[in-house]
Amino acid sequence: MMLKNNSSQYGLVSVLMHWLMALAIFALFAVGFWMVDLNYYSEWYRTAPYWHKSVGILLAAALLLRLIWRRISPPPLPLATHHSWEKKLARVVQFCLYLGLIILFISGYLISTEDGRAISVFDWFDVPSAGALFANQADIAGVIHQYTAYSLITLAVLHGLAALKHHVIDKDHTLKRMFGHKP
Repeated sequence: MMLKNNSSQYGLVSVLMHWLMALAIFALFAVGFWMVDLNYYSEWYRTAPYWHKSVGILLAAALLLRLIWRRISPPPLPLATHHSWEKKLARVVQFCLYLGLIILFISGYLISTEDGRAISVFDWFDVPSAGALFANQADIAGVIHQYTAYSLITLAVLHGLAALKHHVIDKDHTLKRMFGHKP
């Protein structure tokens, strides 16, 4: 398998970034959903947010690398069998997925750093705090973070279902290409 994308298939770098980010997104959603109900006396009260923030910061870095990689190695062209509405909808959903991730990263950062403390990423490095930038920052950012997470996971599920539709119903190579197969 080649490293870079070409006009008809995804390369190894794009395939690995796609699936690792998808795994991280679903894992972060599950952990986030679970940890909001933790109480102060839970053994996970401090550990779960620490892991959630650390993986979230690494995912933000991965997104930046992925966007740079898209400039270096543009994705393959849509299949000729795709309808024009499918191509347009795919672009809109992809844009919304990227935008949703950016909003999640910013809102998560604003929640975590309102008190002036940096975010420690697995004790490897710290992301400095900007402190409180506006009133009720953590609460407002928390609501944005929550609803953006639900929206993002809904879009990701629809994205996956669309890929399955292409594979099972249309019997085209859309899904196979994201596993690095040639059409």
